[in-house]
Amino acid sequence: MYSLSDFDFELPQELIAQTPLAERSASRLLHVAPDSMIDRSFADIVDLLNPGDLLVFNDTRVLKARFFGVKETGGKVEVLVERVIDSRHVHAQIRASKSPLPGMKIRLADAFDVVVGERAGEFYELEFPGDVFELIEAHGRLPLPPYIEHAANAYDETRYQTVYAKTPGAVAAPTAGLHFDQALLDTLKAKGVQFAYVTLHVGAGTFQPVRNENLAEHNMHSEWYTISQETVDAVRATQAAGHNIVAVGTTSMRALESASQSGTLQAGSADTRLFITPGYTFKTVTRLITNFHLPKSTLLMLVSAFAGYDAIRAAYQHAISQRYRFFSYGDAMFLTRMPPC
Repeated sequence: MYSLSDFDFELPQELIAQTPLAERSASRLLHVAPDSMIDRSFADIVDLLNPGDLLVFNDTRVLKARFFGVKETGGKVEVLVERVIDSRHVHAQIRASKSPLPGMKIRLADAFDVVVGERAGEFYELEFPGDVFELIEAHGRLPLPPYIEHAANAYDETRYQTVYAKTPGAVAAPTAGLHFDQALLDTLKAKGVQFAYVTLHVGAGTFQPVRNENLAEHNMHSEWYTISQETVDAVRATQAAGHNIVAVGTTSMRALESASQSGTLQAGSADTRLFITPGYTFKTVTRLITNFHLPKSTLLMLVSAFAGYDAIRAAYQHAISQRYRFFSYGDAMFLTRMPPC
């Protein structure tokens, strides 16, 4: 039985990537095979996939979800939109010296007022005066991860989105997808690799470390996903032909496995709190492309469940010794599913 301390590691600060590389596919790729580790370039992913394999991408689009504002009382606030409820309402985190009360107005970006509604746990419901997506896009700021030390600029607004991002709703990027540029996608398609898409709106909870030493006591954050019948059909055809289902990132993995709890993948939309730790039996995904994750994070536990705890510990030690770049703007790994232990 694993505990929280089993997923801690020391990472030199200088290995946390602060900016993306000039070319998306120029990052490094650590190929973690069952009996070896191979240092590659990300463009080598073409050689690691076979015709008929299915790449499953998360097509969520990151919102400009961060706002700075002022309460009616004059107090400064910072607002991070966590989830869009409907065209006029969101759930958001609010940082302020004093918690806002229901009915209070907050001026955001010196552009428009929102009205504070009821609090639900760590989030507040906010009512916008017009279309949420339009106001967020026009006046918000891109919410870079907390370990990136610079404020988001115009370059980040391009590079912290995947080239296939389509469905707005995330507050963090599905970062494994950031390594794919259009030329690489075209090369993969020409080889006969198949593509499918899911949507999972990544929440800010993805950056939160687990704090309970006993993992069974962790309250997993919720994220919304949807999977189309077209994607289900593509997965089933790939499985029937004996090819691999390759999740591009842990968010694609989480959506696929959440929708497979009956034993086979099902189409639909739902909130998921699926917490994958070693011992979990994967039902759909057979290969995983992923970045390197934070210590004590649920994502580090997920990849340890997928590729094996010892293999991931060894891979991270290797990556640190070889000066790989870590986290959202960092390098990637290619993992093979191992039997649960």
